[in-house]
Amino acid sequence: MIPVCEPVLDGREMEYVMDCLATNWISSAGRYIRLFEEKFSQYCGMPWGVACSNCTTGLHMSMLALGIGPGDEVIIPDFTLIVSANTVIQTGARPVLVDVDPRTWCIDANLIEAKITPRTKAIMVVHMYGHPCDMEAICAIAKKHRLAVIEDCAQAHGAEVNGKKAGSLGDVACFSFYGNKILTTGEGGMVLCRDEKLAAKMRTLRDQGFQEPRFVHEVMGFNYRLTNVQAAIGVAQVERIDEKITAKRRIGQTYNELLAGNSDFSLPYEEPWAKNVYWMYGILVEESFGLSKDDLMAKLKTKGVDTRSFFCPMNMQPVYAQSDPRFPDISGDYPVSKDLWNRGLYLPSGLGLTKPQMTEVVEKLVECHP
Repeated sequence: MIPVCEPVLDGREMEYVMDCLATNWISSAGRYIRLFEEKFSQYCGMPWGVACSNCTTGLHMSMLALGIGPGDEVIIPDFTLIVSANTVIQTGARPVLVDVDPRTWCIDANLIEAKITPRTKAIMVVHMYGHPCDMEAICAIAKKHRLAVIEDCAQAHGAEVNGKKAGSLGDVACFSFYGNKILTTGEGGMVLCRDEKLAAKMRTLRDQGFQEPRFVHEVMGFNYRLTNVQAAIGVAQVERIDEKITAKRRIGQTYNELLAGNSDFSLPYEEPWAKNVYWMYGILVEESFGLSKDDLMAKLKTKGVDTRSFFCPMNMQPVYAQSDPRFPDISGDYPVSKDLWNRGLYLPSGLGLTKPQMTEVVEKLVECHP
């Protein structure tokens, strides 16, 4: 089986982890946490980094630090992982859905203003599958309406907009270091921001609300901490981030070459202003192929090729069909999101993937044609 993704630990991960074990700094304090925050925020071009347990907790505490809560609204893309909506709901605010661009699969900047109300406090963008959002247009809208911009960069380490790194364009940016991400710590996350006071708020929130004097709490916090062991892995990963981004782009470009001229699939797009890092190489199955997305995935599995479906849009999630004022309004029309769900899947895209493996994947993909 060619897996859809596997982590690659080919740097000094073992050395740094053994250092944690030898010195007994294995929990949520230790020098690697600070080093990880400094090195990764510096790479992205942001002054402050706050390491946390995962991207989900990062999104939650960043919105709380921004003052988002009950009665507020946060605009999110309809086509996204359910985390985007759930974290908004966790704050007491309500997610407001916007359809996505048919080429980049990111939130459509042209549709955002129609969804802004007096209750809107922020726009959460999701850089989808490695392609960044149209941040210049989105930030202009946010500035006009005095809204915060939250970047979900879980899938976009190293992606760029006009030469600027994803994660450096909004007010806060949240990253994932899950096992299938371009940089991994197994589990883990980080929030980047440009405001020192905002970073300090998040540090308090991630650590149970501890302040001085200890055990006297003025705010309700959470256990959203990253361990020193995880951070040690992260430091080693950041040291090789340029190689990893280059490898990801090479995988995307190789698939593009192997599938060039095949009209049975729509391939990933890269805007002229964007640097797509192809976190996962996604394709859309055309009607001419003769198989549905689900049937194609099942057939590929029998041939030893692992795949994954695109995300199910928020407007199609059964959980949000329940009558709850916190849940997003799913009654609208989101044709692009629906189409991506119906036709989209991604092929094996792990950092360790070789050209012979990619060639095999494409050969077996074509063989599935009825």
